[in-house]
Amino acid sequence: MLFFERQEAVRRRSRCLVLAFVLAVLAVVLAVNAVAWVLFVALPGQPQATLPVAVGTTAVILLLMAGASLYRIIGLRRGGAAVAQAMGGTPVPPDTTDPAHRRLRNVVEEMAIAAGTSVPLVFVLEDEARINAFAAGHSPADAAVAVTRGALDRLNRAELQAVIAHEFGHIVHGDIRLNLRLLGALFGIVVLGLVGRHLLVAGGRRGRNALPLLLLALALVVVGAIGLSAARLIKAGLSRQREFLADAASVQFTRDPDALVGAFLKIAGVPGGRRMAAIEAEEISHMLFDDGAGLSGWWATHPPLLARIQALRPGFKPVRLDDAYARQTMTAPSGLDEDRAQALAAVAPLPAAEARVALSPAALVASIGQCQTADHARAQAVLAALPEVVERAARDREHALPLLYGLLLSTSAPVRQRQRSELVARFDATQLEQAFDFSDRLAGLHPSLRLPLAELALASLKRRPRAELQQIADVVFALSHADSRVCLFEYALAQLLHQQIEASIDPATTWRRPQLKLVDCEAEVVAVLAAMAQAGHESTADAQRAFMAGLQRVLPNSIARYVPPAAGLAALDEAWPRLDALLPKAKLLVLEGLTAAASHDGRLRVAEAELLRLVARLLQAPLPAALTTA
Repeated sequence: MLFFERQEAVRRRSRCLVLAFVLAVLAVVLAVNAVAWVLFVALPGQPQATLPVAVGTTAVILLLMAGASLYRIIGLRRGGAAVAQAMGGTPVPPDTTDPAHRRLRNVVEEMAIAAGTSVPLVFVLEDEARINAFAAGHSPADAAVAVTRGALDRLNRAELQAVIAHEFGHIVHGDIRLNLRLLGALFGIVVLGLVGRHLLVAGGRRGRNALPLLLLALALVVVGAIGLSAARLIKAGLSRQREFLADAASVQFTRDPDALVGAFLKIAGVPGGRRMAAIEAEEISHMLFDDGAGLSGWWATHPPLLARIQALRPGFKPVRLDDAYARQTMTAPSGLDEDRAQALAAVAPLPAAEARVALSPAALVASIGQCQTADHARAQAVLAALPEVVERAARDREHALPLLYGLLLSTSAPVRQRQRSELVARFDATQLEQAFDFSDRLAGLHPSLRLPLAELALASLKRRPRAELQQIADVVFALSHADSRVCLFEYALAQLLHQQIEASIDPATTWRRPQLKLVDCEAEVVAVLAAMAQAGHESTADAQRAFMAGLQRVLPNSIARYVPPAAGLAALDEAWPRLDALLPKAKLLVLEGLTAAASHDGRLRVAEAELLRLVARLLQAPLPAALTTA
């Protein structure tokens, strides 16, 4: 399934969620009205005013449910971190020295680089002995990945990688946003049961005079059970098929179905079943890698383990799963010990900076959001090639900021001087010199390393206070607009970082519904194509030919001519949001046109491919790491 088709499928499920939610609310309201009718109308001695009772009861219940859902949704505005912390997650800092935590961060960072997405926040549920994981967030920019202590201890690196790849399947294709919406909406349905339980406790303390209160509490508990059943059915209906798709994405990425099967078998072999200890596990059961609430049948949010294994290995015998259950009394496996016993493959080097590769527009479009084994190998090569000094700085909370600014400083002396003026007004001399020192160190950096290094540095900064993040976003914007001669790569990198920081500040506003057609954005398409053509060609004639090659892909009937941005790249600021709001087919055509402009001679340099990756990321289209081997 193509990337934008999968996202559209998620949007359709969102509409299904609205319908299912309305039906569930209707069922709960009818149940509450039935109870109210018995208590206030049908019993002897009660007034027979049926309509006022029904109206009043319905209004109170709707207000309570709406208020509960709104409260939950507001609490989730902080994105994936809010869910991980509510589950008792402990953040794993980028500079951790704990071996198990370091292995986890390495796997997550490799996945992010390979998939062409932001590096998510990483959490560990230290009190959970079961093997499980989840991803949460409104978008990749504010996503969080959490794994249990059981997963860290019991899974070897290949199995852990398969589990994390499964979660990245949810992140890349937009499932995590639907999951958060589901979490917020369904809280309003189950809240009556929670109120009933609290009233039962309160009524038990009041003694003999509490009979009416206890009857009301018992009724709410019964009605709450109806709401809980409806919530479970909605989650199960929207979740099961997505788990099969995420399993398939994991195997597509790792090309190692046995690793994912191995994780499933270890889950089956964990003593005590699959129910997690946290009481919130059922609420987020639709987000988990494996069922964590102990539900089965119609209510199960995940397919049975045997069905998931046989989807990967059709010849798998059920007796092997029985063996896994039988091994529950044996000593638990150690993932780190298994890693030490296995020889790790050597990391392949990066392609030469001036290497040229063929890349067709159709191949690029087909690769959006699609990870392969080569992408994982490229991600490993990227991390291995990072100079030790800058890699340590990217993982350090204090040094990550001057490193990030150093990545945005131009190699052009006049532009660099203007950028210095922007930084002087905001930072002390020490931080200023650190930024320029990092810029000098990065002067000869391989072009494939600049974007991943920026992502690592940004991951170290995401948990800073809102005011600091806003200041960082402002400085990033100022550096990219300090001079009209800033190159397109530096400008696009700054735009992407600014976009991601803004998403970290207010995660709930990041999702744009596609609504524009190409005819609505002709001026923006022409401007971006001209900038791409100019960036990749020194001569005006070559740039013009590249521009026309791209324009023919996107707008074949357009009479536009090649005109480089006269006022500098700042003229493109208004183009990105509108292009991001294009309908999927229109956005694909724009990406094909950009590819045609960048590779009109049939081949791309590594640096040009990285620029293309950056521009595609600005349009919410993640390109995998091994693009330059296409």
